[in-house]
Amino acid sequence: MQSPCFKAAERVCLYGCCTSPLLVTSEDQEPQKTSSKSKSTLASCRQGFAAITASTFFPNTHFTNHENLPSQQESLVQFTKAYPRYSETSQVDQIRAEEYYHLSLSKHICLDYIGIGLFSYLQIQSQSSSAVPVTSSSSPPPRISDASFFNLSYKSVNLKSQLLHGGQGSHLESVIRKRIMDFLNISQNDYCMVFTANKSSAFKLLAESYPFQHSRNLLTVYDYESEALQTMVNTSERRGAKIMSAEFKWPRLRVHSTKLRKMIGRKNKKKKHQGLFVMPLQSRMTGASYSYQWMSIAQENGWHVLLDGCALGPKDMGSFGLSLFRPDFLICSFYKVIGENPTGFGCLCVKRSTVQILEASTGTGIVSLVAANQPSQEDSSGTDTELEQISIPEAKEEMDREIFPSGLIVSQGRQTKRPTESETATTREMDTTSKAERLGDSETMKSKRAIVSYNNSDVKLPENEGAGMQFRCLDHVDSLGLMLISSRGRYLINWLVSAIVKLQHPNRLDNFPLVKIYGPRIKFDRGPALSFNIYDWKGEKVDPILVQKLADRNNISLSTGFLHNIWFSDKHEQEKDKILETRKSQEKEKARNKSRKADQKIQIVTAALSFLANFEDMYRFWAFIAQFLDADFVEKERWRYTALDQKTVEV
Repeated sequence: MQSPCFKAAERVCLYGCCTSPLLVTSEDQEPQKTSSKSKSTLASCRQGFAAITASTFFPNTHFTNHENLPSQQESLVQFTKAYPRYSETSQVDQIRAEEYYHLSLSKHICLDYIGIGLFSYLQIQSQSSSAVPVTSSSSPPPRISDASFFNLSYKSVNLKSQLLHGGQGSHLESVIRKRIMDFLNISQNDYCMVFTANKSSAFKLLAESYPFQHSRNLLTVYDYESEALQTMVNTSERRGAKIMSAEFKWPRLRVHSTKLRKMIGRKNKKKKHQGLFVMPLQSRMTGASYSYQWMSIAQENGWHVLLDGCALGPKDMGSFGLSLFRPDFLICSFYKVIGENPTGFGCLCVKRSTVQILEASTGTGIVSLVAANQPSQEDSSGTDTELEQISIPEAKEEMDREIFPSGLIVSQGRQTKRPTESETATTREMDTTSKAERLGDSETMKSKRAIVSYNNSDVKLPENEGAGMQFRCLDHVDSLGLMLISSRGRYLINWLVSAIVKLQHPNRLDNFPLVKIYGPRIKFDRGPALSFNIYDWKGEKVDPILVQKLADRNNISLSTGFLHNIWFSDKHEQEKDKILETRKSQEKEKARNKSRKADQKIQIVTAALSFLANFEDMYRFWAFIAQFLDADFVEKERWRYTALDQKTVEV
């Protein structure tokens, strides 16, 4: 007989009646004011979901040999048994087959895209006059040409003046701005928005303009190292800001709510504003979800709030209670085509009532969007600062330094990351710079391009340029809706976690697991991202960069990064020295500056699911990880590529 937990899970979780996970806090976060009956229902929902997930997929079974894994079909049967309503998300599969067919043709699994897609592959491919039609299902997808692009025109401008007096810009920019703000579910009456070169530029621009002389504090809530956030921290510190960071409890990396509440609390009752509070609603590495009650608590205590929306799912913006918890600032990023083109731009949205508190600054990073068939020219959109075009070498140097220090390379029609030794510290922030630039294409470097669709890209656009523009990826996400997208992601990521924890090394009495997962495991309200490390049979960690490279050879794109700000209780204090690492670069910095404490971190591999992910992607990813159960797997890969006269992976 089924337990009440299972019945609750079937009724509430699997049939989509549960509150959005972003509305619900975990036990370590600030509780919401809900009735005891509501709390009981939600608790049953989550407990039942976890129980079903753990017990349905080959229960009481562990796999010690990659050759003995259940087949994809067998696994799919167990998967649909646990999540019967997964079949109701088949609309995603149809959209993927029709509009993003390059993912299936290339057999490429994209687990490294962060941000929101703008266009579909079919849309852009159909606009390319030089595209070669696909004649068979076995043919590789054609490359997208440079047709139907618009240029990013850099300008040096005062952010505050641009927000106050910059207007809507060109008709092209006005159309794009309106579509994005509609998608983000924010009103142009309440917020104004500027386009930035990338996410890092948006963070830096705000740090250069925020009044840290009067509101000195910068409080961040990140369990991972973010290049964009570090740009803000460095800039703010130079301007006199006091930097504070939330901590996360080991081992599940939940927010240390007691410490965070103390840091948020108003120290000086007479002081109106304390500073800038920066948080995402979801960790883009561990998948941990954070309640936006923290935003409300921060605002009540005199903080301006910056919400980092880059790590959220494509429709999660619709779940924000922005009418109740409206942040003062919102940053998000958009890429062009998943699995094909990760370049794009960032957006900085500022509440109109907050603009006045900003200070004048002359930093770079704001861009104009210019139609591709028009020459780049100075923007004169009505600011009180003369706008200057940044030279191409300067612009490229800025982009190379801030955006893709770890690099993407193009391999057989897809993007693949191969970081060098000095680049291992970088996580993949999908921001702006073209693939051709990273490959050294000097012709393409003459303009910063972003894809856009026009009804007729071969003729000169009229004054109402962009009127026929379509954002098919945004349209697809809108048509699917929050419930369908979040449910599908929940099923896939929890099955993946359940499958991974069943992998154990053979011939060990202690049932030593192959994979260590950081952050939440099987959990109803976890996000579609996963942080992990692989350990060999001797108990030694396999280098995350090596895992990433081997995944790339299996047509799977992963990211690497660092977890930090981890707090260990007395119970786990003995684990601390074994788990945390200090990077060599930080040891040198500590030696130069004895007053600065080196931040200890955990280097990890991370996978992020897009809304187009399917069960086949999850199964192939699991099967790849299982290959590490073979003690000689890495060595075999080394010799295989040496025999094929390929560059050997450096171990």
